[in-house]
Amino acid sequence: MNCDIAIVGAGIAGMTAAIYALRAGKSVVMIEKESVGGQITLSPRVENYPGFKEISGLDLADNIFSQALDLGVNLEVDEIVKIEKTAEGFRLTGNYSEHTAKAVVIATGLKHRRLEAAAAFEGEGVSYCAVCDGMFYKGKTVAVVGGGNTAVSDALYLADICEKVYLIHRRTGYRAEKAVMDRLLANEKIERLENKIVDSMENIEGGKLLHLKDTQGGEGMDAAVAGLFVALGHIPQNDAFKDVLDLDEYGFVNADESLTVKTPGVFVAGDCRKKTVRQLTTAASDGAGAGLAAAKYIDNL
Repeated sequence: MNCDIAIVGAGIAGMTAAIYALRAGKSVVMIEKESVGGQITLSPRVENYPGFKEISGLDLADNIFSQALDLGVNLEVDEIVKIEKTAEGFRLTGNYSEHTAKAVVIATGLKHRRLEAAAAFEGEGVSYCAVCDGMFYKGKTVAVVGGGNTAVSDALYLADICEKVYLIHRRTGYRAEKAVMDRLLANEKIERLENKIVDSMENIEGGKLLHLKDTQGGEGMDAAVAGLFVALGHIPQNDAFKDVLDLDEYGFVNADESLTVKTPGVFVAGDCRKKTVRQLTTAASDGAGAGLAAAKYIDNL
């Protein structure tokens, strides 16, 4: 398909970029390899998106996608595996299709490192975002799985909201910064369950029962919680586009608020770029900026 702007990814950032580009009078194809909406579709309740006191992540994504459809976006279901600069613009090669565009917005998002033992309960007591969902467990007991900066920070954040927080880590050594660890060690509401992994879990009245296995061959234990937060890190989806992007050591796109990269005509939006805050609102903000920047780039050709 030939278009003005090709957007890789149909999460909140990609769909917002499409809306702004379409309103700027450009033709847009949005290419998504999985499902429209991205990670937020797994959240049963969203309470931190302006304009909605409460809405499901799926309904929010559907609303934004419907708006983009009404404006004339073309959706293609495919995985883009290569982006090349050409004399006319860009060629995007997928597993099943090929597209040409004058400008490209990469909004591929990221994948959370999943906890397989909790996969069946995702969106039903298992969350990957403490900031998004922590308030649903106010005054209750929760658990966080992980041992890095995000996991420890999530535990500290939840300790301000919840009655008690278990921090479950497969080792005794943590990968968090010293200042964060100092706060963790001083917080009496957080109980560290070290050398433990979640082996399985089940529904119980009021929440979930976690069956924990000891990684050193010791005795396992059970922990009853209202909710489980998984913080095992993120996997950016940018590697296929490294020829046109600048990636950091973790695979995130090095791009500032201009949303530009080393290749003129390529822009980036959302969680796939290196940033401090990854929330729905910041994804939408990036999408608006990238969509407008791509439109302006074409106008100046």
